[in-house]
Order: sequence, then C-alpha cells, then structure tokens
Amino acid sequence: MVSCIEFIPLYSELFKYLEEKGGHGEVVKYWEYISDVYVQPRLGEHVKEKGIAGCWDYWSHSLNEEAADFVMEFDEDEGTFTIDMKHCPSKGMLDSFDWFEPYHDYCGHCAVLYSRVLEKYGISSDMDLTRTDKAECCVKIKA
Repeated sequence: MVSCIEFIPLYSELFKYLEEKGGHGEVVKYWEYISDVYVQPRLGEHVKEKGIAGCWDYWSHSLNEEAADFVMEFDEDEGTFTIDMKHCPSKGMLDSFDWFEPYHDYCGHCAVLYSRVLEKYGISSDMDLTRTDKAECCVKIKA
C-alpha cells in the first residue's frame, strides 16, 4: 500500500502546474475545493460538535498520524488554540530533496484548507508562515 507521504512531491508539482496554467488563483481554487470536499466533513464535524475544543481533537489525531513535531496549546477560558509546528514532515521532505524545487507557496495550502472551514463556525485563524524555510510554522485559532 502506498502511504499518503508518497504523494507530497506530486502535490507540490500539481500546485506548480496549476499556477503555470492559470496563475496562483487556480491553485487557491484547488485548495478551496479540497477544503470543501475533504477537510469540511472532518474538521467541520469536530468543530460543529465541540467548538474550538474540536480543533484539539482533530489536530491531535491528524498531526500525530503524520508524525509531525509540534506543540499544541488550548486555553478554554481564552477561547484560543495554537499549534506551533516545530517540524512539518511534508515541507521537511520537500526541502530534503536536492533534485527537486518545491512549489514556492506549498505551505499556503494549510492556511486556505483550514481557515475556510473554521470561518464557517465563527472561528478565526492566523497562520505565521515566516519560518517555512525551516519546515516550521505557527497557527493561532480564536473562537
């Protein structure tokens, strides 16, 4: 069986292809489609049922499944949830290839995929992508 990790370079190449054919807007349209079809039924159900606490449930499962190095913090009183990604396995993999140039906005897909779902439930998210050159990022989510 092929693991989902095997598809990461393909995703990066698909993003490049879509941008070449129709600009960055086409890439964003694709990410929005994936958000609506794949992320909404999963993350959306957690958030619909538990509010911002559903974010903890969703990401504690998905990030562990991906073997990411991360720290999550949830402050129920403040209504905040933070993921500090210490090492993203996907971006780390792409950066490890010396024969491959990753899509320039590869990490942008996370911001689109998840914020689109969260906004439907009145939850905002702010993603810091300034450390993606080190396969690191941080997302702050607020109810």
